[in-house]
Formats: sequence, C-alpha cells, structure tokens
Amino acid sequence: MTTVMQFLGDSPPKLLAPYQLRIIDGNCLAATDHRLEALKPYAAKALPGKSLVVLDPDLKMAIDVFPCEDGHAQERSLFESVLQRVKPGELWIADRNMCTQGFLFGICKTSADFLIREHKSLPQEPIGELEFQCDVETGSIFEQTVALTYEGSCLKVRRVVLHLKKVTRDGDREIAILTTLPQTVASAADVAQLYRGRWSVETLFQIVTKNFEGEIQTLGYPKAALFSFCLALVSYNILAVVRRALGSVHGVGKIESSLSEFYMVDEIQGTYRGMTIACEPDNWSHLKALPLSQLADFLLDLAARVNLKSFLKQPRSPKKKKPPGNCGLTSSSSFYSKAFRPGSAVTLTGLV
Repeated sequence: MTTVMQFLGDSPPKLLAPYQLRIIDGNCLAATDHRLEALKPYAAKALPGKSLVVLDPDLKMAIDVFPCEDGHAQERSLFESVLQRVKPGELWIADRNMCTQGFLFGICKTSADFLIREHKSLPQEPIGELEFQCDVETGSIFEQTVALTYEGSCLKVRRVVLHLKKVTRDGDREIAILTTLPQTVASAADVAQLYRGRWSVETLFQIVTKNFEGEIQTLGYPKAALFSFCLALVSYNILAVVRRALGSVHGVGKIESSLSEFYMVDEIQGTYRGMTIACEPDNWSHLKALPLSQLADFLLDLAARVNLKSFLKQPRSPKKKKPPGNCGLTSSSSFYSKAFRPGSAVTLTGLV
C-alpha cells in the first residue's frame, strides 16, 4: 500500500524531513463478556489482550503492531520487541509510559532519535537552568539540557518544558518532553508541536474501534481478539490509501478537513454485500495482474468520479451554555407536563 501511495501523485510534505516519524502507543482491548467457562471464575471482566501500535503520521497508516495475549501485562514488557524494529533515521514519539532508561538508550543505540514525554520516575541530572524560549497558544515554553545515565553510559538530551495556561484533565500544570533532536533541526516550539501530533494515534484507535469494530466485546479468546484488531488496522490502512487517492484528485486540504471516515466506512459496508452478489469474483481478477503504477492510475480515475458531498462531515454548532441551576430540564419538564396531562393529544412528531 505504501508503494501504491507513491504513484498517487504528490504526497503531503513530511512533518520533519528527512526523519521517518514513528508514533507508538498502547491499546488495551475492551473487557469481554463471561460467555466462556474459563472466564467465569474471574470477578472482573476478562481483558482479551493489548498491543503496541506504530503509526506513520506522514502516511497516516499503522505500519507495525506488537500484540500481547496477556491483557494485564505492562506495555514495557514489549519494549525489547519494539527495539528490534527501530531503524536509523527514525524519530520515535511516545507518551510518558514509554519513558524508561532502557527504551531511550535502546533507541539511541540504533542511531535513531526520540521525542518522549518525561516520566517523573526517570532519574536525570540537570546541566543547565531552564531558559525561556517563546510563548505559544497553550502556554510558555522553556528548555534546558539534562544528562541521563544507564549501565555506565551517559546521554545528554534536551528537556523542553511547556508551562500550560490551563491545567490538563490529569491535573498537570506543565508537560516536559525529552528529545535527542538537535536544535538546528527542531526548535523548542517545534518539539512541543511534534508531541502534540501524538494524538493522531489516538484518533486511529477511535476510528478502528468505532468504525471498523476492532474490539468485539464477546470475543474472549486473546488470539482471536488480537487478530480481529489487526484486521481492523489493515482496513484502516486501506482507507488511508483511498483518502490519499481522493486527496490527489480533489485536494489534500479538503479531504483532511472535510471528509468523514464514518460516512466512508458506512458506504463500503452498505454496498459490499450487494457487489459480491452482483459481481462475479472473475470480474476482479484482472486487478491482481496490474502493475502498481497502473493500479494507482485506476484508483485516481475512480477518485475523480466520487461525489464528495455524500461523505462530508456534519458541521457542529457551538455549544450553548446552560443556565446555572436548572441543568436544561426546565423546558423539557414543561413539555412533559403539558403533553402528557390527561386528555391531551400527543403527535408522533412531538414524541420524537
């Protein structure tokens, strides 16, 4: 699929050329029902597994996954497997759960770089004082140099601190980010912005869970549940190729800002069964023999015929502030008292 993308016209500019960005985050599958005899003795619902997923934000595709059948295991138990896939020239972005000495030094050993939020338990030694860099929309940015030590090795890294204007939902007043990126490549503001882009992997999880049904709550077998989740990731990647083809024809900006994944998935799910009935399998066999460049041209031809109006996001109106004290129940209570009093007539529209 990445090769097909290369033939789909000009790709969007990389977030930080020439680095290959890798956003990694953990995903824990939802608890399952107690339909299996082996799960009934447990007091709480069983967790069928968890995984670490690697996202390429430039391609907007999930390029790797590290499954774990033990849903109660720590994500850090998978770090050794992750480090075996790290390549030179990559920049790994992660949350503070990934901030361990072994993981940070392991990334550097492969000539790669990291940009990871600081964990409070990580031992470090400040080399310089925090110096003000700039003000951004969410707060003020400071920077200093700190030293990390692990198994006799020492590593000097940049520590970028964002003092927030508003407290986060976890009660944090500041966010500290550790990175090995040189200042000539990324300023302190760039580092903060790159970390902010880490939420794109959370969007991936939401799309996979809600639109592709990547978490089946009745699936109590860990291997089957993880396999189902991985199939949903493959479907997400296919959708990324479709979006790239549409962006090459209609404009990347319009596709990224206006197109709804929900409506796209709903269209595919609604027509797939009918296509399998109306079209024989032989009608699709010639596509297997097409060179990838011709397959890309075929996708571009189809993308030019798509009516984007059918897949646009619904604009959200600004939320209205509720008057204090009534919690918005006054009008509805008044309606119920009038509509359902004895002898009153209620229309179907009124009920809706």
